[in-house]
Amino acid sequence: MSLVATLICNPSNPALDATALEAARTVLPTPNTAVWLSEGVAADIAFASDEAPATIAERLRQARGDFPVDVVVQPVATRRKKLFLADMDSTMIGQECIDELADFVGLKAHVAAITERAMHGEIEFEPALRERVALLKGLSLDVIAQVLRERITLTPGGRELVATMRAHGAYACLVSGGFTQFTGAVAAKLGFQENRANELLVDGGVLTGMVAEPILGRAAKLAALLDLREQLDLDEVDTLAVGDGANDLGMIQAAGLGVAYHAKPAVAAAAHARIDFGDLTALLYAQGFKRSEFVTG
Repeated sequence: MSLVATLICNPSNPALDATALEAARTVLPTPNTAVWLSEGVAADIAFASDEAPATIAERLRQARGDFPVDVVVQPVATRRKKLFLADMDSTMIGQECIDELADFVGLKAHVAAITERAMHGEIEFEPALRERVALLKGLSLDVIAQVLRERITLTPGGRELVATMRAHGAYACLVSGGFTQFTGAVAAKLGFQENRANELLVDGGVLTGMVAEPILGRAAKLAALLDLREQLDLDEVDTLAVGDGANDLGMIQAAGLGVAYHAKPAVAAAAHARIDFGDLTALLYAQGFKRSEFVTG
């Protein structure tokens, strides 16, 4: 099988060099010469093997030691994707929106602890969301606009990721266990064509402490992937999904390339690929895009 190993580091710390690439080549069977995608940041090494890509990737990670380089191993032929699904909180943005809302009622630490347990898969996502939303009852709707304006930051590389994939014909959907009141704005900033999320219920300009049912969680994220794949008449290998929490695992495992992005340990262990050091442009390098091919969002 024709495979490719992509070595990627954070562009803010371009640590790759010829020595690191040669060390990686010694771990691979019949490796070709390394090809730079962005000098110092990302490179491809093509090779042939019948061994499972995940096994080879783990061997490369063990060989790198503490060197801050991500490794993605996959078949060469299917690496460019036509459908992209992404989680929002702590993936396409740097925050958990519900935790930021909770700060306005003095409960950020309490709500963040529940969020963390849900994202680790220690508690069920749906009841955990209902519990956290109930604590927001009476909060003014104006606070959402304030949080978006003052607290939400886009993850580096996100605009380039979405814009470049769209420029090459891919469809991009932001699918979140968060809320439409946030995903609409974030999707527009990042260039997603569609967004799916939960809806905070509002009455008289304040939050009721309830969320519209059914709740969009792990099963609904997977359903979104399958639905869009069918709508677009695509195969499993044509899909890319990325997320950081347990409720992302369904879509991550069902995608052609499922990526755990700076993720909880259980999610990283179960995903096809993991990005622990790079920014979101790592997902472009994983698809074989060179830095010169990136489109600015």
